[in-house]
Amino acid sequence: MSNEPILLFLHGVGDGDPHDKWLGHLSESLDRLGYTELDKVKVIAPKYSHALRGFDDNDALPDMTIKLPVREAAKQNRRDFERRMGAVEFRLGRSNSGSGWGGADTVVNAAIGLSPFRAAKNYMSTPQIRALVLNRILGQLPREGRLVIIGHSLGSVIAADLVRRLPVGLDVAGMVTIGSPLANGNCDDGKLRNDLKDPPANLGWWLNFWNALDPVAAHRGVSSVFPWMVDFRIATKVDTHVHDAEQYLSNRTVGEAVGFGLFGSLGREVEFFDKGFDIPLDMGEQYALAALRYSYLINARLSGEIKDRHTGALRAVQATTVDRIRTRNRGENLPMPALVARLAFDASEPTSAVPEPLPSKHMGKEDAVALLTSLAVENIIQPFEISIPKDKKEKIDKREAAMMDLAAEMGLGNKYGSDVFAAVKLAHETLSDGRPVNWVRWVVLGAGAAALVVVTGGLVLAPAAGLAGAAAITSALASFGPGGMIGGLLTAGTLATAGGGGIAFSLASSGTSAETLEAVVERQLATAILRKLQNLEPNPLIWSTLVQIESEVRRQHERLDEFSDETGPALTELKRKIVAVERALAYLRENGLEPVVVFSDAVVLV
Repeated sequence: MSNEPILLFLHGVGDGDPHDKWLGHLSESLDRLGYTELDKVKVIAPKYSHALRGFDDNDALPDMTIKLPVREAAKQNRRDFERRMGAVEFRLGRSNSGSGWGGADTVVNAAIGLSPFRAAKNYMSTPQIRALVLNRILGQLPREGRLVIIGHSLGSVIAADLVRRLPVGLDVAGMVTIGSPLANGNCDDGKLRNDLKDPPANLGWWLNFWNALDPVAAHRGVSSVFPWMVDFRIATKVDTHVHDAEQYLSNRTVGEAVGFGLFGSLGREVEFFDKGFDIPLDMGEQYALAALRYSYLINARLSGEIKDRHTGALRAVQATTVDRIRTRNRGENLPMPALVARLAFDASEPTSAVPEPLPSKHMGKEDAVALLTSLAVENIIQPFEISIPKDKKEKIDKREAAMMDLAAEMGLGNKYGSDVFAAVKLAHETLSDGRPVNWVRWVVLGAGAAALVVVTGGLVLAPAAGLAGAAAITSALASFGPGGMIGGLLTAGTLATAGGGGIAFSLASSGTSAETLEAVVERQLATAILRKLQNLEPNPLIWSTLVQIESEVRRQHERLDEFSDETGPALTELKRKIVAVERALAYLRENGLEPVVVFSDAVVLV
């Protein structure tokens, strides 16, 4: 097999001599990006315009050579394809599929009926023309090699029709479609959607680029028909040539996709292998690394299909986390800690090795309360959702077993990790009436509560809560925001150990759901239980916050109760909030966690 990459360009109607027009624009685009070896690429640009106008021979439609996998093989193929798509997205940036504009479908339908598009309609509706075009293209392709396909306009329809009919020895590294009408129903012969219901096993990735000003592509992205591929919406010049292939191929992102398909990663090694500086981690970095380390400890206990999915999710989360920290640090002129820098890898290469976080450094019991409680109850691989099974051998939750390992690494002892889960489970049982564990994201607390955490207005921090104080919280959350894995854990850790009238009012307000209040109260109660299990001094702010929440909720309940329907949604939510707070306060009282103030020989309950 030759190592020479092959570029197949499938032209649209009206492209004239495509080899003379598009290749120069693509070459310039690749040169600007540092891809200077286009002369080493074998370029194939079949000409079939005359075949679209009619036929003399009755060619047979070429057979499907690439069979769609079934059952477990199909699931594995989808996961492998998504890994490759995720790698390309990481390199190019998040996609913007867009939504087109009103009436675009009508424009496309009308355009297909006009003279320039009559040949396209022939391909879509005439099997003999379709067979003639496909056989002509296949006759010019080698039997093996590494192929990148560019399909413009009608060429994108032909590319989608061709990909499963290619020789089995041809590995399609990537497919780029531009100005495609595939989302329009007239472009599907009735079988194309079914033929490509799953990604073909020979296809590395598929990106479609479209422009809202292009009347052929303005309907919407192609992912509306083939949801497993990715659309990128781009902007081109506003003129009468907006649909031309040259407009698309001059775009930097399109060039980057083609260059990546032909040559792979280029010029990013220095960034990925930056050693960083031997400096302490700030709070956000500390929470991020602890979450990644915990995820790896969980992953080590998995096997089979669930381990494969978890590994793929963890790879994506690690790439995103390191990239987010790097972006934040560059924006604020902060050095990159070596412990974070060593976790970087080229996520645009699906097969690149992923460095594993080092074992966690020692941490004091006080400092670990908020961090480990947050890790236990939050989804640390968000946005992915994977249920972790119990360990049949050890007869405990694998997440709990991994938490015991993490606590042992931190010098806390594995019992600390076991106590974390015991506290979380007991807190949930105390507040729950049989509902499953609440995985509410902390960002949904509402703008008022999120703002309170970020600016620390009305927020009181426990002096021994394990957080670095108001300044550190303000800095970390202002940098990362309350969303995402890092911001979510920071917010969770803060609210699990903090109090004050401001946060109490926000949780009691009608803008905060009962479900969210239950989530916060459950986390606060879990930290209180963990502190008792580990013989740590109670955090008095938890009691005072719950009391203030109860007061605020009861006041709102009384105000609405006199005039509102008894079964109205607002009163129902308030009643649910009252029950949650009452249960938490009752537990604290019954287990000796109600704070007291001692004056001489008298004991006064606070």
